[in-house]
Amino acid sequence: MKLLRILVLFVVFAIVVSGALPAMAQCSVCSTNVATNAHSGANTTKGLNNGIVYLLAAPYLAVGAIGFLWYKKYRRKNVSLNMRNDKIHLN
Repeated sequence: MKLLRILVLFVVFAIVVSGALPAMAQCSVCSTNVATNAHSGANTTKGLNNGIVYLLAAPYLAVGAIGFLWYKKYRRKNVSLNMRNDKIHLN
């Protein structure tokens, strides 16, 4: 049963990955600006790429910071386990 579940997950993952198409998600002004600057040799494209990476990393850093604060606030400290000293008889 576990092998079947892994096989199904693998097939679903393969279908999702194979169905991805490249996206041209820039506005027309940005794409023409990048194209002309890339052909002329200007360094504006590096700044645009750095800005995209900055905007991409910001949500991940925010979620990571919130997760870290949540972990620090709600983890249990000095929890005592009240276990019996008697031996357990299974028969």
